[in-house]
Amino acid sequence: MFDLVIRNAWLHDGSGAPAQRGALAVSGGRIAAIGADLGPGRREIDAQGLALMPGIIDGHTHYDAQLTWDPFADPSPPLGVTTAVIGNCGFTIAPCRPADRDLTMRNLTQVEGMSLDALRAGIRWDFESIPQYMDMLQASRPGVNVAAFAGHSAIRTYVMGEGAHQRVATDAEIARMADLVREAMAHGAVGFASSTNEPHNGWNGIPMPSRLADAREMLALTRAMGESGRGLFMLTKGNVTPMAQLEEIAEQSGRPVLIAAMFHNNTDPSRVFDELALMQAARERGHALIPQVSACPLTMDFTLHSAYLFESIPAWKTAISLEGEPLRALYASPDFRAAVKADLERQQGRGLFNGEWHLMQVAQAARPDNIGLEGRTVLELATAQGCHPLDWLLDFALSENLDTYFTAQLRNTDVQAVGQLVADPATHVSLSDAGAHLTFLCDAGFGLHLLGHWARDQQALSLAQAVHKLTGHPARLFGIADRGLLREGLAADLLLFDPATVGRGRNERRFDLPAGASRLRAQGIGVHGVWVNGEQVVDANGLLPDAPRAGSLLREFQA
Repeated sequence: MFDLVIRNAWLHDGSGAPAQRGALAVSGGRIAAIGADLGPGRREIDAQGLALMPGIIDGHTHYDAQLTWDPFADPSPPLGVTTAVIGNCGFTIAPCRPADRDLTMRNLTQVEGMSLDALRAGIRWDFESIPQYMDMLQASRPGVNVAAFAGHSAIRTYVMGEGAHQRVATDAEIARMADLVREAMAHGAVGFASSTNEPHNGWNGIPMPSRLADAREMLALTRAMGESGRGLFMLTKGNVTPMAQLEEIAEQSGRPVLIAAMFHNNTDPSRVFDELALMQAARERGHALIPQVSACPLTMDFTLHSAYLFESIPAWKTAISLEGEPLRALYASPDFRAAVKADLERQQGRGLFNGEWHLMQVAQAARPDNIGLEGRTVLELATAQGCHPLDWLLDFALSENLDTYFTAQLRNTDVQAVGQLVADPATHVSLSDAGAHLTFLCDAGFGLHLLGHWARDQQALSLAQAVHKLTGHPARLFGIADRGLLREGLAADLLLFDPATVGRGRNERRFDLPAGASRLRAQGIGVHGVWVNGEQVVDANGLLPDAPRAGSLLREFQA
């Protein structure tokens, strides 16, 4: 007798093939049988024509810290995710000496929009090295499957101390970093991750350590990763990193290079497609450059207490380290405002925010008498007052003691362009950033959005293709051999959903992080069940109150 049989489902097997009506049986945490007429199960579910697919593999998360206090990586499981890849951009919390813990948390507060109070109250520091961190995750038995990158910025800080934020590394320091990469790969890391992206600043606006690495350091560390014969290099690319350098890394390391973040930018509309063409040319030469794209519009909620979206503007960097009255005084300064306006003119679409004031709205006013302005754009309100949008924004925020919540759509707002990105067979659809930027955004429901909005509503790709994008494709990319497909003998990571209603709902703000810190949390629509290694963790009402910790730390990857 099987442990579980799900009958009368449309089976989307993750390969991209059309769905087949049938049943699936589970025993011992693995798929035991697939067919039209299966034997009995200790538990039986009549799917009544719902769709059954492999669980979503989220390839771009930042749950490194959260997993130490929340083994279920909420809200990902109710959004269909059964495997989370952590350590992206190289912003990990291991290795970390006790003396560097506070700096590490402060950097995460800035670069990943995390609450410092939440991190200080929540992180369980039962480790120092990467192997110790991974052993801790395995021993704690996470609620989802986890694959972990070795992180460049953490490794650089561990080896170079304060110099990691200040200078290029010496040959001896590079050799020591390379040894730590080898150690991580030997203990089951999925690869090595880094960032050269200009908005990636740490505490007080100092560049994150990986941004100080020169080409010889990048090449040495990726070669060290490649010595294992497996793994991939994940990079969040800045404007200064040429594609030729990344192709050299792919050639010298012998491993794929996964390149984020390939968003469409209205102010530079051809750029992302030009970069995808360069990656295609590299692949034709035998060098695997893989673009990582998002299915969601990049939307951020923010206040002027800490406005992450403006931090790529050079003149704004003076604001990063300020708070209270000095920050308010800077915002009131005509010289500061003039400098920011000039930089916006010069950036020519290269920043995170590029002056699209018509896509920025008042989300939540702090004063009751301003509630009527909610939902109106900054451009509209500034035009009505006859002033520059930046002046209106700063003046209004100052009038509300900087407590106003604004929302801005920054990337991926062109439906036709984004549809082209997500449907491209070469692209890896991910970029949820789940676990990070919690006060600004929550795109953890990216997979449901792909299934509902892009496959069903926009028909940019078929439902079978969308399932493949979320399952079989990332499993092959990351070398996860026993997941991503509905096949006998593979792990029973499953998502049961209604194709007619599936999607992501509205984000809601909660105050349930450690120390009572706030976050945005996405709601799933059309999810009827999620199983991790054969154990049900989610039903139609969300995460089960007694959900088992059924996940695994993934340490075995195919070449």
